Amino acid sequence: MLLRLLAAATLAALCLPAVAQEHNHDHAPVQAAAADLAVSQAWSRAMPPSAPTGAVYFVLENRGEQPQRLIGAQTSRAEKTELHTHVHEGDMMKMQQIEAVDVPAAGKVEFKPGGNHVMLFGLKQPLVAGESFPVTLQFEGGGEITTEVSIEVDAPAASGAASGHHH
Repeated sequence: MLLRLLAAATLAALCLPAVAQEHNHDHAPVQAAAADLAVSQAWSRAMPPSAPTGAVYFVLENRGEQPQRLIGAQTSRAEKTELHTHVHEGDMMKMQQIEAVDVPAAGKVEFKPGGNHVMLFGLKQPLVAGESFPVTLQFEGGGEITTEVSIEVDAPAASGAASGHHH
C-alpha cells in the first residue's frame, strides 16, 4: 500500500510542472504582447445618418522587443470591420482590403486618411460628432486591445492627418 501511495505521489509531482508550464505558455506571451502595445489618437469622421460605412484612424505603437501583427478589429457599432489601405493604380487611388498590418519592434504605425484604416461596414448607428464608441484591435496570437474612438467633424489637429478621405 505504501509503495502504491509513493508511486501515485511521484507521478502527481512529475505532472504538475508540465501542467504549470503549459498554462504559462498559453497565456504569458499574449499578455506580454498586449502590454507592449499602445493605441493613441483614435478617431472617426462624423458621417451623415444615411452613410452605411465609416473608418477608424489611430496610432499603434509597439513598445516591445518583438514585432506584432494586427489581424483584425471589432466593434458593436458596425456589422463588419476590415483592415484597409489605399493603393495607387495608374493615376487612381483606391481602397483595398489587407489581411494584416505589421508593427515593428520599438516602432509605430499610423492609421490615417489616405493610408491604413479600419473600415466599418453596416453602421448600426450614425457616426455623430462628439460621441465615441469602443473598437477592439485583434493581434496574431490572440492578444486584444480595446480603445475608445472619438467621432470628430474632421481630422484632429494632433494627428496631422489630411482631410478629404470620404467613403
